[in-house]
Amino acid sequence: MYLKYLQLSAGYATLFLLTACGNSKDQAPPPPPPPAKVTVQPVIKTDAVYYDEYPATINALNQVELRPQVSGFISGVYFKDGARVRKGQLLYSIDEQLYAANYQQAVAGLSVQEANLNKAQKDANRFHELDKNDAVAKQLVDNADAALEVAKKQAEAARANIQAVQTNVKYTKVYAPFDGLIGISAVKPGAAVTAGQTVLNTVSSDRELAVDFNVDQKEIYRFTKLMSDAPKKADSTFSLAFGTDVYPYPGKIALLDRAVNAQTGTIKARLIFPNNKNLLIAGMNGTVRVKNNSATQSLLIPYKAVTEQLGEFFVYVPNDSNKVSQRKIVPGKQIGANVIVKDGLKDGESVVVEGVQNLREGAAINTSSAQPAGPTTTPAK
Repeated sequence: MYLKYLQLSAGYATLFLLTACGNSKDQAPPPPPPPAKVTVQPVIKTDAVYYDEYPATINALNQVELRPQVSGFISGVYFKDGARVRKGQLLYSIDEQLYAANYQQAVAGLSVQEANLNKAQKDANRFHELDKNDAVAKQLVDNADAALEVAKKQAEAARANIQAVQTNVKYTKVYAPFDGLIGISAVKPGAAVTAGQTVLNTVSSDRELAVDFNVDQKEIYRFTKLMSDAPKKADSTFSLAFGTDVYPYPGKIALLDRAVNAQTGTIKARLIFPNNKNLLIAGMNGTVRVKNNSATQSLLIPYKAVTEQLGEFFVYVPNDSNKVSQRKIVPGKQIGANVIVKDGLKDGESVVVEGVQNLREGAAINTSSAQPAGPTTTPAK
């Protein structure tokens, strides 16, 4: 009986397998997915106006550290920290008693040497008179001439010593080298200072400031042309921004550095901005905005149409068969919700702007048109 049960179970299993195989052969393949609903928009060719932006640092056109040229003790400070100073204005004084005493000593030394010179001159004159009458040995005449020359040189050395000591007396006063702003004093009255080492303060020019930034070496031609075409006065080509705030006065291009940095492939450019209202301070960081001056029109598409894969950028372009192909592009400057396309698209083509996430190469689409791209000009703030 157990054997019959096993035979019956095996029969049922065989029947089940045959039925399953029959159903698998009769099953139809799944239908293709419906066309993806997308929105397309034509590429726009326009005179897009925008600003290229570069990180920048504000520097003084002229800046110098004040250091004493003689050692001593500070005897006076004659300015307020952070004040504007004029060229030639007295800033510091160093105790000059020692240097004044050295000067008096040098003057006295000169008097002694001049007296010696006068005596040597008279002796030489006497010996020459005697020599005319052959009343003196030639050796004595030569000795008198030599003594006279020595006296002359000693007098010259004494005069030079007076000038050196007198210069030290002048150096006990420290004056402003040019008009500008002076910082917070590093020394107070009574402080000991060492010639050429102690930093007293720093003075920097402030009426015009330099704005330095680095540009790629590929842009050297562009900036060289901007320099040659630049008007004498500043215009709206160059502006300076701090976050969302834009400095109200435009700048002008001054120069490009002498050489490209071999490590970074960039070159330093310098703009000059007016600073009559002291809104700029050396050391600030900002953003240089250089107005696009391209003579050719630009292709513009919505930025949301662009997808990024491993650092490369793509868009989906519909064709006449209601299918899409993936196209690699080179994006440029983003302008609001749009982006300039430098390469990869042509005027008259369209791109998918809605439903991009549901697409793949060759996917069928059901299209609808989108509104034209927004403003093509970035407003100057």
